[in-house]
Order: sequence, then C-alpha cells, then structure tokens
Amino acid sequence: MNPVQNYSATGKEKEVLNGVNPAQKTRGMSFANKVSIFRIVSVPFFVTAILYYQPWRDYLRFVALCIFSLAVFSDGLDGFLARVMRQKTKAGSILDPLADKMLLSCAFIFVYLKDNFPQGINVPLWLVIIVLSRDLLILLGAAVIYMTKDELVLTPSRWGKYTTFFQMSTIVLVLLQFQYTYLAAVLTAFFTVSSSIDYLKKGLKVLYAPDFIRSA
Repeated sequence: MNPVQNYSATGKEKEVLNGVNPAQKTRGMSFANKVSIFRIVSVPFFVTAILYYQPWRDYLRFVALCIFSLAVFSDGLDGFLARVMRQKTKAGSILDPLADKMLLSCAFIFVYLKDNFPQGINVPLWLVIIVLSRDLLILLGAAVIYMTKDELVLTPSRWGKYTTFFQMSTIVLVLLQFQYTYLAAVLTAFFTVSSSIDYLKKGLKVLYAPDFIRSA
C-alpha cells in the first residue's frame, strides 16, 4: 500500500499550505478580519439609507453611496492585509466572502425595490435574479461539500473577483444614476454566470475527488 495515499496532513500543516498564518491564532482577531466584520456591520446602515430614501431626501442616496463605497474599499483592504501582512486565517476565509455576499445581495435587493430614483435608472430584475441565484448556488454547494467531506473549501477564483468588481460597480453606477448603467449590468451578468459555472465545476471536482487525493 502506498504510504503517500494514507498520509493525512495535520490541521496546522493544512493551514500553512492554504496560506494561513498559525501565529494569528494566539494574537486574537487579525485586523483583516476586523475589516471584514466592519463590512458586515455596514450592511444595515446601507439598507436603512436606501429604505428611507425619497426624491425629497435625495441626500440619502449619497449617504448610501458613501457607506457602500467604504464597504467596497474595505473589501480591497482586507484582501491586501491578508496577502501582504500574512494575516490569512481560517475565520477570514469565511468572513470575507460572507461579508461580500451579505453586502451585494442586500444591495441588489433593496436598490431594485426603489423605483423613484431621479433618472429612473435601476438594476434590472433579471440581473437581481442572476446575482441571487449564484449566491444561493455557492452557499448550497459549500454546505453540501462540508457535510459530505467534513471540510469547507472557499478559494476565490479570478472569475469570482471579476464578478465582485462588476457587481459593486453596477450598484455604484445606479446610485450615481449613470446613463449607461445598463451596459455595466450586461457585463455583470456575463461575469456572474461565468463565475457560477466555474465554481460549479470546481465544486463537483472537490465533491467527487477520492479522499486520499484531497488529504495527500
């Protein structure tokens, strides 16, 4: 019997292989994780500004834009800190995508529900459905993999990063009432569908991979 097939990496070895710094466990919550939590906390404030928006309270549109822009900035910041300052943690690998999904799902839902923006520019319903369907697919896929393989694999892909960028850009353009927002919506739909297919292929590969291959 091949001893390599029977070898299973220890928890600490897996963390090192995944770029997780074990020293962070003894130092409390990393700053990168605090930034991700800030993004989660900002969601109800953004939603409140959108819900209370009315044409005669147009300043709330810019309040929502500022909150969303800060959240977008924090998304880039925590990724930078995790890579450059070696603050990658297991909690961060969950908090970061969770924060993105909470922010963007709520943004697309509640912005779409507002039909009284100054220029009447908004996200189309079909794009909201595509965005939410992708998030649901990823969450269900992660849950199935965790239940069957007893591990949670959340590895961001190039398609996923492009998708996040275009989804965030679309919300910003809507809040700015940019005339050509529809073109951004089409690009967002393309990358959202493409990343969904990419994650589905990778998820099926992990799900049906022999255990000794994953643990070797």
